[in-house]
Amino acid sequence: MVTSYPLPEGFTEIEVFGLGTALLIEALLGLILNGLTIVSFYKIRALRTPHNFLIVSLALADSGVCLNAFIASFSSFLRYWPYGSEGCQIHGFQGFLTALTSISSCGVIAWDRYNQYCTRSKLQWSTALSLVSFVWAFSAFWSVMPLIGWGQYDYEPLRTCCTLDYTKGDKNFISYLFPLAFFEFLIPLFIMLTAYQSIEQKFKKTGQHKFNTSLPVKTLVMCWGPYSLLCFYATVENATAISPKIRMLPAILAKTSPAINAFVYGLGNECYRGGIWQFLTGQKIEKVEVDNKAK
Repeated sequence: MVTSYPLPEGFTEIEVFGLGTALLIEALLGLILNGLTIVSFYKIRALRTPHNFLIVSLALADSGVCLNAFIASFSSFLRYWPYGSEGCQIHGFQGFLTALTSISSCGVIAWDRYNQYCTRSKLQWSTALSLVSFVWAFSAFWSVMPLIGWGQYDYEPLRTCCTLDYTKGDKNFISYLFPLAFFEFLIPLFIMLTAYQSIEQKFKKTGQHKFNTSLPVKTLVMCWGPYSLLCFYATVENATAISPKIRMLPAILAKTSPAINAFVYGLGNECYRGGIWQFLTGQKIEKVEVDNKAK
């Protein structure tokens, strides 16, 4: 006999099923697209460059976000969180680690592209490895803090997944949120804005627009902006006064970022797209260029 668990407070049967389905679609689509990016890098020798290694690091982080969404989807179909409080802490840590790494990786790629198109400096493997290591380690630092008492992981409104607890809005949360947001969101965003503005000016001078310089910034703001605003709102007002359904929307929107990033940085990259085509069809492209060209 299958146990029937009560619906999360504030949600109907259709809403819980709908959110679970959305999470499942986001997870599967993101895993497929980012998996293709990772495997192609491994299989196609021409793609194994320091520039593309940054894209692979982003794809790995986004795959982690997708796995987090997949677990949340499974729990949503069950109507409850089956892994206990310890599992909630692990889920929150894993989701935060991969999400922060994904955001920071976008900033690193923007910095790399600035050097490619504006300063014409070549990225070395040692620099790429150092950057990737730093991004993962720095994200791990901020992600582990709630496990030791600075910030806290708890259930999201649907109560079938876990993330940073913003419902208290106390001094502990505020003292954690502001430096976290500064280092892991505002700085990457600033790097992206300045880098892509410089690249756009360079493109105007040369008359060759090799990719849409505003798309990466718009993607980051669209996916993570609402979630950031919700967290900042919780520092001045009681976030629980907002409907649980509305509070779930920023989390659902944020989990679209892996699939969107795969199109912006992987499939949208002319060099990388050619390598993926070669991996899928076996048809060797005439020439794979090593710079990060994107539509």
